[in-house]
Amino acid sequence: MVKFSKELEAQLIPEWKDAFVNYWQLKKQVKKIKVSRVPKQATDADYGVSLFDPIRSISKKISDKLFNFDNRLTEIIQVKSKIRKNGEEEEIFETELVQLFSEEDEVRVFFEGLDEELNKVNQFYKTKETEFLERGEILNKQLQILLDLKQILDDRRWKNSLSKPKLSNVPSSWSSTPRNSDYSSENSAELSATPTGTELTQTDEAISALERNGVSFTNTATRGKTKKGKPKMAMRIDIPNNTPTRTITAVTSMLWEDLVNNPKKESPGEFINRKKIQCAEKIIRGAFVELYRGLGLLKTYSSLNMVAFTKILKKFDKVSNQQASASYLKAVKRSHFISSDKFVRLMDEVETIFTKHFANNDKKKAMKFLRPRQHKESHMITFFVGLFTGCFVSLFSVYALLAHLSGIFSPSTELDYMETVYPVFSVFALLSLHLFMYGCNLFMWKSKRINCNFIFEFQPSTALKYRDAFLICTTFMTAVVGAMVLHLILRAKNFLPSQVDAIPGIFLLFFITLLICPLDIFYRPTRYCFLKVLRNIVCSPLYKVLMVDFFMADQLTSQIPLLRHMESTACYFLAGSFRTHQYETCKTGRLFRELAYVISFAPYYWRAMQCARRWFDESDVNQLANMGKYVSAMVAAGARITYANQQNHLWFSVVVVTSVVATVYQLYWDFVQDWGLFNPNSKNLWLRDELILKNQSIYYFSIALNAVLRVAWVETVMGFHKISYVESRFVDFLLASLEVIRRGHWNFYRLENEHLNNVGKFRAVKTVPLPFRDADSDG
Repeated sequence: MVKFSKELEAQLIPEWKDAFVNYWQLKKQVKKIKVSRVPKQATDADYGVSLFDPIRSISKKISDKLFNFDNRLTEIIQVKSKIRKNGEEEEIFETELVQLFSEEDEVRVFFEGLDEELNKVNQFYKTKETEFLERGEILNKQLQILLDLKQILDDRRWKNSLSKPKLSNVPSSWSSTPRNSDYSSENSAELSATPTGTELTQTDEAISALERNGVSFTNTATRGKTKKGKPKMAMRIDIPNNTPTRTITAVTSMLWEDLVNNPKKESPGEFINRKKIQCAEKIIRGAFVELYRGLGLLKTYSSLNMVAFTKILKKFDKVSNQQASASYLKAVKRSHFISSDKFVRLMDEVETIFTKHFANNDKKKAMKFLRPRQHKESHMITFFVGLFTGCFVSLFSVYALLAHLSGIFSPSTELDYMETVYPVFSVFALLSLHLFMYGCNLFMWKSKRINCNFIFEFQPSTALKYRDAFLICTTFMTAVVGAMVLHLILRAKNFLPSQVDAIPGIFLLFFITLLICPLDIFYRPTRYCFLKVLRNIVCSPLYKVLMVDFFMADQLTSQIPLLRHMESTACYFLAGSFRTHQYETCKTGRLFRELAYVISFAPYYWRAMQCARRWFDESDVNQLANMGKYVSAMVAAGARITYANQQNHLWFSVVVVTSVVATVYQLYWDFVQDWGLFNPNSKNLWLRDELILKNQSIYYFSIALNAVLRVAWVETVMGFHKISYVESRFVDFLLASLEVIRRGHWNFYRLENEHLNNVGKFRAVKTVPLPFRDADSDG
């Protein structure tokens, strides 16, 4: 049977952990009470044991039940609630010991701690309940505005279709003027209409409905007039800047208003059509899903704390041989976090609204959004991970034996082999190693209760588990080593070199086909999410930057050797070198050398553009400092490539200076900004106050390891080793692998710091920015 403490640890909400009952501290207090009773039990034993003791015990229990034992319960403890007014009313529970306990001091400390935990839980519950209720009211208003707008658009479309032959009677439509903010074209929507008769009545009714739901229109005196003297009405629709079109619109609007210092005049501009309304509808739907998720978390919070109070009071009764739990549990059940049913009613309301407006009255479809099912982990995945691991080890042993027997690394054949096979297979080897490190990260994040799915905004039903990552990794490596063995066997069978050397290219094409395959096989949601994130990175800064976007871009900065190998592979096959075995084009060609700069710069450039975009969206100066880190890395990378082509003392000095500056910059940012360490005022020496790993020495070791591997990565690209060609390639691969390992090691502490930031703010639900607000509001 699993202990409740472990069950509570596994089920509590990680971001709200500090707000839960401190069951472990209360359990320690109960143990102190138990220890304090030992001497007294020893003195009682001096009287000896009587044969009548069982009879006395049974008779005592019967008499307790017969002679109104419930009244005696209240004489042991009394739980009182007081109203404390600190600006607002707050209910405080306090326990008084009516009956003297043999361990009075320990019992008093226990109940003081219990009261403190009850008050803490109650207060946190009230805060979150109020927050969700207010969010629910706002969402109801937003939904009503959306429904009114859709109705107006439908009516106007119908009227336009009726009055189409009469061009003079076509009413004007909703138009928007883009303005700069965190959202795409903060659309100042205006309805310039000249309605008459029935149309005027319907428009006034629509305006009144929208104003009742929180849309503030300019008053009659200041509102603009149409040609016939009718008032214009204005409202703003905030659509997030998450597409290139909206981003470009926002930037051009900012330049027009700030540089020219002449805001754009109102014009028909961009029509607020059904597409824009659909975007607002999608935002509101997502906000309802997050609200429902938050209410579910609050329900879990309430039930788990109730069970914790029940369990700890039962332990107290057992140790103290008293029946105090019933009295205290009555007070717990009277408390707000148990007695309140507001969140239950709100959950029912959200289900009804979502089913009606977002699921076409299909309850089952609505529940798929509101309560997505998590796929149960299959033991078949574990089985295949073991199977492919065994296959990989066996095939790699066969490959090593065949390579030795065929003399593939002898001076006469090593050049051809390293130019044809090494680039392609090293790409998959580095990719598989990165997947393996990601699987280790997922395992550690899960074991330490770090909610990576919430941080990355992944869907729990389709998010990759650590077993899945290990399965993909072992599958790739088995396929790669199998292809390498097949390549050696065909070479030994005297097949044509042009046919044999095409195997790496065929393998690469198969991988690309599998990656973009539209069939629902081999983790299609994960593959498409990966492609979407890559698109966002490559198109930086046109797309809004999410946590997963810049996290993946950081991974790419550690995979520059992989990108260089992909460049060599593409050149090798596109230039036809696998047929002619002439490698000058892919070594000394001007285009190839220039592409080396582009590929080495690209990951740092993408990451710098993401920082610029975040600065634009969030006005955070730290993002400009972070961008400087990637610019310094670009300068250092360019200096190293130039030194590789022009080895002289001048460029060597430039490489040393730029690489040292970039490395120190990166180490500072790793430790202070990304990991949150080196806090001089921390209670943990030069670390931070909150640590997930209990052993502090692990953090000091990680700091040293990260610094060493950062320096090793810098020395790698400098190419100081004077060894043979094959050995230099293997050393390059080894150090590239060390950089991937360093990145996987960095990942854990980066997400740990992000998780602790969420915990500090009790942030367990994503806050969705809502689309409708007052046109005159700047916020």
